[in-house]
Amino acid sequence: MKWVHVRDNWPAFFEAIVEKWPAADEGELEEIDGDKRAFIAYIAEVTGQEIDETKDEIREWLAGEIPSDIVMDPIHDNHSIALSAKYVGEGEDEYDDDARFGDDDEIRGDGDLNDPT
Repeated sequence: MKWVHVRDNWPAFFEAIVEKWPAADEGELEEIDGDKRAFIAYIAEVTGQEIDETKDEIREWLAGEIPSDIVMDPIHDNHSIALSAKYVGEGEDEYDDDARFGDDDEIRGDGDLNDPT
């Protein structure tokens, strides 16, 4: 992940930050508000590490996976859907419901697995 993911979704990362650095305080994290320099200085302070060592540790942490609550964020999802528009046929809306592809039986004869027709 990139810092922009962290910055843009700052509160959603609190749990992951506290899991990685248990001495971190959510109140302090709120004040940092996604500022990378302030975050590095804060983590160095709470862990007692040198700044360079802290930067390396944060770089390793950023190499990990984006937390699932970020991936499922509606803003992120809508952005991904909008990007997928280039794969949607002409005249179709990328935001349309894809119910006809599921097993919901809302549309008869659409090929659902449980379709009796």
